[in-house]
Amino acid sequence: MTVPSAFTLETGQAHWEVLLRARAIENQCYVLAAAQVGNHGDARRTYGYSMIIDPWGKVLAIQEEGEGVIHAELSLHFISDVHKKLPKVKHGEKKNERTL
Repeated sequence: MTVPSAFTLETGQAHWEVLLRARAIENQCYVLAAAQVGNHGDARRTYGYSMIIDPWGKVLAIQEEGEGVIHAELSLHFISDVHKKLPKVKHGEKKNERTL
């Protein structure tokens, strides 16, 4: 899942990482989050902190300050392991079968 953003400095510091980690966990996928950073002409400052997060919510790579490039190894096997530990799709199917 890709998540581009332009969080302000204040909201980014408070929410950016926790929201990304939650999206990775609840969707059981890698999150690649590109974040705008810097001072803008309208007295607005964006937070930055681009990240790559794994399906378990672990931050694999982060660009803490300024512009840059980050990378991480993504594993389909790891996604499969997470799906086995947290079988949300299987649970949802059982629930739907009961309601039909």
